[in-house]
Amino acid sequence: MAFSSTSSLPVMKQTKPDAERTLLNAVEDRYGGVKVDVEDSMDCNDYVSLLRDSITQWRKQGKKGVWIKLPIHLANLVEPTVKEGFRYHHAESDYLMLVYWIPETPDTLPANASHTVGIGAFVVNDNREVLVVQEKNGAFKGKDVWKFPTGVANQGEDICKAAIREVKEETDIDTEFVEILAFSQTHQTFYGKSDLFFVCMLRPLSSDINKQDSEIEAAQWMPIEEYVAQPFNQKHESFKNIANICLRKSRRNYTGFSAVPMASSSGKKSYSYFNKLQLENETTN
Repeated sequence: MAFSSTSSLPVMKQTKPDAERTLLNAVEDRYGGVKVDVEDSMDCNDYVSLLRDSITQWRKQGKKGVWIKLPIHLANLVEPTVKEGFRYHHAESDYLMLVYWIPETPDTLPANASHTVGIGAFVVNDNREVLVVQEKNGAFKGKDVWKFPTGVANQGEDICKAAIREVKEETDIDTEFVEILAFSQTHQTFYGKSDLFFVCMLRPLSSDINKQDSEIEAAQWMPIEEYVAQPFNQKHESFKNIANICLRKSRRNYTGFSAVPMASSSGKKSYSYFNKLQLENETTN
C-alpha cells in the first residue's frame, strides 16, 4: 500500500449561511484517496463534525479511499470514527489506522500485510559441524530436538541481516551471510497470518558459544550427519527436506540464492536473491 505523497491539500473552507466550516488536514495519496494524520487532541463532537464535513467535501472532489491515522493518545476518537463508517485496517504499537471507501463502487483499498517473514540459520563450520540450539519456549520446548537458530525479521530488516542478528542474539556467534538455500510458505500461523520462512546459510566468524539464557536451553556445534539423523527430522517431511538440502550444501552439491545489493527505480536500496554464480557463468560463456 502507498501512503506517501508530496501533494498536500490545503485547509479548505465551505461556506454555509452565517458560518464557515474548517475541514481536516489531508494529504493526497497516489490512488485518488486521502490520508489524515490526526495529531492534536480535540472534543469528540468537534471531531465528528470535522470528519463529516471533510467526507462530504472529498466525495464532491471524487476522492476514493480515506486513511485516518490515530495515535494511541487519541484512542478516544476511535469509537466515533468507527461509528462514521470507518473500519480497522492495521495497528502498530503507537497508532491505529482506519479506512473508509467513499464511492459506491467495489472497495479496492489494499488489505493489511498478510505475511510474516521468518528465518532459520544454517551455520556450518570448516569441520562440517552445524550450530544448533534447544529452546526453552514454544513448540519445541522439552522435545529434546536440536534445531537451527530461528526468528522473525523486523520491520524494515533485510532477510540476510535478520539471519545474522538472530544467530548473534541466540548464541553470540558472529557470522556472515552466504545464501538462501530454500524457503517455504505456510498459512494460518500467527493470528491468522501466513508465513514465509527462509533457510539461510551463514559462515561462522567465531566459535565460542554464549547462549541467550532467556530463550535458549542449550546450544552446541553438532556434526551435520548427526543433525540430519535426528528422529524428528526424519519423521517430518519438511524438516527432512531442509536437513537433506543442508547436507548436500555441506558437500558442495547444492547452490542457493546469493544476496545481491540493488537499487530500485526510486533509488531505494534493497537486496535481490538469485543464483549469482550460475548467472555469471552463463554471462561469461
